[in-house]
Amino acid sequence: MNLHQFRFVQEAARRNLNLTETAKALFTSQPGVSKAILELEEELGVDIFSRHGKRLRRITEPGQQVLACIEIILREVGNLKRIGEEYSRQDSGTFSIATTHTQARYVLPTPVAQLRKQMPLLRVSLHQGSPDQVARMLIDETADLGLATESLAQYPELVTLPCYEWQHVMVVPRDHPLAAHERISLEQLAAEPLVSYHPSFTGRTRIDKAFASRHLTPNIVLEAIDSDVIKTYVRLGMGVGIVAEMAMRDEPANNDLVARPLGTLLGSNVTRIAFKRGAYLRNYVYTFAELLSERLSRRLIEKAMNGEADDFDL
Repeated sequence: MNLHQFRFVQEAARRNLNLTETAKALFTSQPGVSKAILELEEELGVDIFSRHGKRLRRITEPGQQVLACIEIILREVGNLKRIGEEYSRQDSGTFSIATTHTQARYVLPTPVAQLRKQMPLLRVSLHQGSPDQVARMLIDETADLGLATESLAQYPELVTLPCYEWQHVMVVPRDHPLAAHERISLEQLAAEPLVSYHPSFTGRTRIDKAFASRHLTPNIVLEAIDSDVIKTYVRLGMGVGIVAEMAMRDEPANNDLVARPLGTLLGSNVTRIAFKRGAYLRNYVYTFAELLSERLSRRLIEKAMNGEADDFDL
């Protein structure tokens, strides 16, 4: 048996058992793929796939176990290559980060700049998407590190740790009636047209749960994934904005918008850092995690990746 056979089996599973697509993806011939898989099955003494003629129909029960082993073997082969790359290039290469717009816009600029100052040969690639897309990019190994508030802890393929805690704020123009109040109630918010995040982004689930717990129905008139978009529509008078507190940090003191804290009403949110379980992490990944939060030491991350570290409270 050899690595080519393993890759053919893995890719066939990824391509929904379509050998034509498998051959195209691996730049080889379909007969060559079929022959290699048959030879592996013969050597193992089990059928990895059930067939109808020459077509693969499904993965057999022993085939599922073989595929799981192949995934581990090929992942470790990838790790071996990364070790070689790290020690040959040290702190160069490309560091891929998957995150949401809010994190990329308001949280990451400072630590990314600090990392580049320490490692000027390193290239940083930012991939923005929904929290579920962030998780998928990690699982597919498109990204080395993920950062999001929603969803990441729900994926067993990922190792996640809390990174930092934050709250929502209400945002209104200075001449809005609610701007005169230092404290806002959920009832006041429920009576207003609201502009806030799409349900899959930036702690929106916590907003919905807070209203539901008081048997209130928020009047969401516009949803967006971008805090700057939300603030733009608030300025246009479309409604009262609910955004992450970090989205207001860079606003000038004489800003035309007023922010009021909503932590006592909506509770706190925790942004989590995530890695693919079993992945090999280069030095710059640990360095960047420590720049994000002093709690995220290399030792803690290594323990978490080995299944030895319990989650901790912020």
